[in-house]
Amino acid sequence: MSSPERPHPGADMERFVREQMAFVGLHEDDVRTIRQTAPLVLKHEEALTAALYEHFLKFPATAQFFLGEDGSPDRVRIERRRHSLGRWLRETAEVAVTHGFVYYSLAIALSHSHREYGPGGKIPAHFMVGAMSLTQSALAAALESEIADPHEALQAVTAWNKLLLVQLSVLLLGYLLPPRGGRD
Repeated sequence: MSSPERPHPGADMERFVREQMAFVGLHEDDVRTIRQTAPLVLKHEEALTAALYEHFLKFPATAQFFLGEDGSPDRVRIERRRHSLGRWLRETAEVAVTHGFVYYSLAIALSHSHREYGPGGKIPAHFMVGAMSLTQSALAAALESEIADPHEALQAVTAWNKLLLVQLSVLLLGYLLPPRGGRD
């Protein structure tokens, strides 16, 4: 017995994001925790974004996306990417499942998975997963440094990890599009 064919998640991103939130167990108490701790995370935004891009530059496979024609780090490009990452972090911290935000997230996914221009070309999916892992670790360290109570810190880290897993699911959609012949 076959199940009915479901449309690609991109056809109804709000439904997809809500389903992912339910799947990872991101409940209303987690949303409250994320919103309450967002200022603690966002005060580390500059350091978090700088550390992530400096990490990328340590590895030739990821540095290639941020190098200028002369082979040196393109600091202007990196600063624009850091600004974009900061915007994503601020908007993610709102935990808004609105039409605008979920399609903004999908646009980010497509800009990484279908990038035909610029140094390095398309960003491989495993680097997106790795970048999210680095982000989770950085947020955990920031929350641990900001929240004195270990139990509260763990609750906050757990809630943020759930949210970042939802975001990762969205980011991976760009890599999971059906073949061109299968789309109309």
